[in-house]
Amino acid sequence: MRDKKTILGLLLSLLIATACSSIECPVQNRVASCYEINGGAFSDTLTISTKRQNGTDTVLLSYGVGLATFQLPLSYNQPVDVLLFRREHLNCTDTVWVEKDDIPHFESVDCGVTYFHTLKSVRHTKMGIDSIVILKNSVDYDLTASHLRVYFKTGS
Repeated sequence: MRDKKTILGLLLSLLIATACSSIECPVQNRVASCYEINGGAFSDTLTISTKRQNGTDTVLLSYGVGLATFQLPLSYNQPVDVLLFRREHLNCTDTVWVEKDDIPHFESVDCGVTYFHTLKSVRHTKMGIDSIVILKNSVDYDLTASHLRVYFKTGS
């Protein structure tokens, strides 16, 4: 009888351990907005930063050269993200405002909540950026689709 209880206990432990290890939490996935640059590889050096809610700056992309695409995270606690696009060779900085809705995404009680986003609008200053258009407004785990296309002004 004692051996049966030991075997049953081992089997139960094995089942619990296997069940817990098969959970795929959003922590293993990324949610980011994907940008593409019109015309392919970008010859200028690009740095993108943003201001946090506490007022400090944070760099999201540092000295990108020859970029055709890049990914940026979105905040989940403010309706508009403010980004600063700094072009080194043109010596200018544009401010970009990305308005969005944040949508909590829940997968299981074992995983935390992650946020998907719906892009509503984008506007910007026009120092070095000609225009930005939204290609796909739904931002989720799919990092293969471009969400925004940036048209930079030409210049040296």
